[in-house]
Amino acid sequence: MSFLKRLGFFIFGLSIGIVFLTFFFKNKAKETGSEFCYLPNCRVLKDLRSKSYSYSDEVTAMMASGEIDSLTIKSFFTDGDVDFNKSDTKSKPCKTYVIEHENTKNEVQFLTVTNCPKKIVIEKITE
Repeated sequence: MSFLKRLGFFIFGLSIGIVFLTFFFKNKAKETGSEFCYLPNCRVLKDLRSKSYSYSDEVTAMMASGEIDSLTIKSFFTDGDVDFNKSDTKSKPCKTYVIEHENTKNEVQFLTVTNCPKKIVIEKITE
């Protein structure tokens, strides 16, 4: 059997295997709700979503006045982008992250979060 024929069989088998694995892992992720986060932005947001949180006095006042609601804050943790240039990722024990998010009115908002080992504190929201 020639090399090109063996290479063709190999590529055919490899492509079938890749298609099978793609469907298998996609269904597995839907069932378990698992998410594969390899990039830093995704890993930070997943870590923030997994912890309990509290609000600072400034954010509590904004929520009481109706400027912002809890659904908007949760959208920062699902659809936001962490700005690592403005964040303080070296501080111990709590790191500070700035998350950028575009709201429904196409305005960019920034959420400042302090990430401690057991919980997070939502510090402020600015435009």
